[in-house]
Amino acid sequence: MSAASKEYKRVTVKSLTEMKSNGEKIAMLTAYDYTMAKIVDGSGVDVILVGDSASNVMAGHETTLPLTLDQMIYHASSVVRAIDRALVVVDLPFGSYQGNSKGALAAAIRIMKESGGHAVKMEGGSEIKDSIKRILSAGIPVMGHLGLTPQSIYKFGTYTVRAKEEEEAKKLIKDAKLLEKLGCFAIVLEKIPAKLAKEVAEQLAIPVIGIGAGGGVDGQVLVTHDMLGMTHEFNPRFLRRYLDLYTEMTGAFNQYIDDVKSGDFPSAKEQY
Repeated sequence: MSAASKEYKRVTVKSLTEMKSNGEKIAMLTAYDYTMAKIVDGSGVDVILVGDSASNVMAGHETTLPLTLDQMIYHASSVVRAIDRALVVVDLPFGSYQGNSKGALAAAIRIMKESGGHAVKMEGGSEIKDSIKRILSAGIPVMGHLGLTPQSIYKFGTYTVRAKEEEEAKKLIKDAKLLEKLGCFAIVLEKIPAKLAKEVAEQLAIPVIGIGAGGGVDGQVLVTHDMLGMTHEFNPRFLRRYLDLYTEMTGAFNQYIDDVKSGDFPSAKEQY
């Protein structure tokens, strides 16, 4: 067996570094509940992100901002109970780490203790370095997140591609190097030019995982509900739909309703 195809019984932060060194791409998906996490983990995905995208996908909010720390812990603990193999990374929600490093550490400790998650993810660069340092000092692994940072949507005012201009691109590279220096074990780059993302991945020793950042990075992440076609109204360029569950599920629900209305369900074999 080649190093690049090494089988990991349990994926750890060290495993991801080995994958990058061996040229093996990292596959990452989201999950927010036990049932979905059980299926995703069983498929052999490397990392499961309990994202604050639960705010949109599970709760129907327009942004990720409303999600609370208690809600993140609830989702994360549900996911962790389903996992046998994947590394579980949990988003620190908006307001739990910005501008308050002591509060950031307290939030991260709660996530680790109460959910059983394996690491936390934080959005931002130099602006949150004190919070990252304090969390890392407690032995909690941190994944960074640069580029489009949804928790800062009201600052940017749009979900369009980030770092297209030279000044912002230079800051992103500088921030990525800072996150590595601080001790982050990986970085997510969201919705930035593919050329820039490739440049960042080549300059860092830690894995760079992209979403809308092209194929020159060390791995990819998608929101599971999006790639399964459950959220059919969301159609960014970077999204590849592997199923059309919206249509499939709607058809199944319609058939069930028809069967109940007609008396076809339950049949004689479906009774006691």
